[in-house]
This record gives sequence, structure tokens and C-alpha cells, in this order.
Amino acid sequence: MEVIKLKYPLNIDKTEIPPLSMALGYFDGVHLGHQKVILEAKKQAHQKGLHSAVMTFDPHPSVVLGKTDKHVQYITPLAEKIKIIEELGIDFLFIVHFTPEFANLLPQEFIDQYVIDLNVKHVVAGFDYSYGRLGKGTMEVLPFHSREKFTFTTVDKLTSGNEKVSSTRIRQYIKDGKTVELPELLGRFYMTAGIVVHGDKRGRTIGFPTANVETKDEYILPPLGVYAVKIKIGEDWYEGVCNVGYKPTFNKEALKVSVEVHVFDFNKDIYGEVVKVEWHHYLRKEQKFSGIKELVTQIEKDKQNALEYFSKIDKHLPNNCE
Repeated sequence: MEVIKLKYPLNIDKTEIPPLSMALGYFDGVHLGHQKVILEAKKQAHQKGLHSAVMTFDPHPSVVLGKTDKHVQYITPLAEKIKIIEELGIDFLFIVHFTPEFANLLPQEFIDQYVIDLNVKHVVAGFDYSYGRLGKGTMEVLPFHSREKFTFTTVDKLTSGNEKVSSTRIRQYIKDGKTVELPELLGRFYMTAGIVVHGDKRGRTIGFPTANVETKDEYILPPLGVYAVKIKIGEDWYEGVCNVGYKPTFNKEALKVSVEVHVFDFNKDIYGEVVKVEWHHYLRKEQKFSGIKELVTQIEKDKQNALEYFSKIDKHLPNNCE
């Protein structure tokens, strides 16, 4: 997949772009609803003899438009989004730098410059997609703005449990700790990435060494508690239990939330390595114990509960969705 970053005004030699079938959207999460749009663009490309393409935007429009603060947490930060879209078999990914000037384009100007001028012959978008200044461009008026230069497909709403599959719903599930329910919306388990850093190393003194994962701020973290997780170290996946919290038994003054994974059957030095944590099942809330003995007893229970969980799902699900 070729990744092309675009600015306003356009900074690309348009003559080098082949005829395209392009999916339009922000696609945070690249969830099953998004995949339906993207794969439709791929299908249309195959049927019409075109190359497949996706156009997305960075940073999140809500930041530029002043609808939120300057720090946005993503279901899939840009690097992760690129990886997932590539795995869907798309030929071109256009990433438009979202600025106030770009946001101020009239709907017709957006279509002229970022669709027609990019040699797009077929457009695919969701039923609720909007474009141009104040989102005035919609799929209903797209035929008018197309100048008959391209055809288009509008993808209907995808539902799960009688509710629309949406990034908003997924964000809420993550914040509510409903990690085990996310595959029905995402098509995979929710995943975060981070670097293994040195912690206080108390885990190893009680027989449960942990990988202290410094998670990038751009990810949404599930709420405090203990989870059954899988962790990708190098090219291999391992099962484990993860504590998200402030380590109340030991640390009364911790200010930053920590993500610590006790990896089953693993004893290598991985400090400095980038790892991925795949969030599976919420086991219990974080709690303070009266002493080390009670803590060790509970961690052992957590481990057994996680192993029982994985023994059940491994009969039905792949190791991961990468």
C-alpha cells in the first residue's frame, strides 16, 4: 500500500495517480462499519478496473474545529490505522493534514480538489458522511457536486445489538471496561501499544514479575482494574493478567496510571521493547490489600481466572486479529 500525505493546497503531481475507487471517512477504530465502507471501495475497484484507495484525515477534525481540547485519544492512532487499512488490501491511502484552511473549503471545492483532481472515478462513503465547510456536503448532494466525473456508492448503517456500530459506541465500551464485547464492533480485540520501562520491580520479589508498559497517551485506556490480556513481544503472543491502576497496596502517592502485565511462562529481559497489549476480559476492580500474602493469593486467583477464560475462547477465536 502506498501512503500519500496531502496538504492544503494540494502538494502532489496529480498526473501520477491512477484511476481510483476511493473510500472517504475519518475511520477511527477501522471498526466493522468502516471495514464495510473500505471493502466496498475495494470491491468496486475490482469490478471497474480501478485501484482501491482510502482517504482519511489527521489530526482529528474536532481538535481543529475547536470541539475538544488539543489532546485527543484514539481507538486507533494513525500508525495503527495505517497498518489495519493495509491489511485490508488497499492500494493507496491518502492522509489529509486537517487544518482550519482545509476545513473552510466549500463542499464543491473539496470534491473538485480532493476527489476529481485525484483521478477518483468512484466514491464510497457511509450514509452519514459529510464534507466541506460546516459539513454541508452530504451523500444526498454528492451527485450534484460530482459534475458527473465519478460514480458513487452509499453504504448503509451497520448495526450490532440493534445499535449502530460507531466509534462513539466503541469509545464508551472501552471507558466502561466492556473489553470482551469489543470484537463484535471492531472485528478484533482492542489493542494498545507502549514501551516496557523500569518500574519498582516489586512484582518479582513476590513471584509475579511484571512488564511495566508505558502506554502512549494517544490511546484510550480501559478503567482501573485487572484484566485478562494477551501481549505481543517481538513476533510472539503471550497470555497474561494486567493491572491498570495506582498499585494501592504499595504506592500511596502514585499520580500516573500504570499498566503492568504479568506475562505467563515468560522470563526474558524486554526493557526498552515496544509491545502490544490486547485487552480481553475484565476480571475485577483494583483494590488495596492488607498485606503481601493477601495480594499474592489474589494474583494467583486472577491468573487462574485468566487461564480459564483463555482456555474457553481459544477454542473459538484466533490468537489475535492481526
